[in-house]
Amino acid sequence: MLIDRTGIAKLIPHAQRMCLLDGVLSWDGVRLRCTTRTHLEADNPLRRNGRLGVLCGVEYAAQAMALHGALAAGAGWSRGGYLASVRALVCHVDRLDLTAGSLSVDVQRSHGDGERAIYSFAVNGDGRSLLTGRAAVVLGDLAA
Repeated sequence: MLIDRTGIAKLIPHAQRMCLLDGVLSWDGVRLRCTTRTHLEADNPLRRNGRLGVLCGVEYAAQAMALHGALAAGAGWSRGGYLASVRALVCHVDRLDLTAGSLSVDVQRSHGDGERAIYSFAVNGDGRSLLTGRAAVVLGDLAA
């Protein structure tokens, strides 16, 4: 593993239990692959009524996008950002918590400049696709 959960938490704004990614398996200037087992934790902060719906996978992907942005920009990265839109979302399952093994969270930046980025993403587990889509990310502080 290239970066563990502690290292990830230093690079993204998601703290404590909301840091959902366990590790970075690979990354370059365009793509990043993470792994996690937090979908199996009973105290996962996204669970509702004991369930973790597949749409929570969008948050996993968003954290991977934030992490990719931080890594691609280098150690001096401190800009925030927000998920502006999600498109072409395809859910192949109803729940993430029924996936017995680790999740793989893959993101790939297809376009980007200093103000915005477009990513495609995929959340996979147990040898199958769970969720795929595209997202637009706007960089910068919301209060600015």
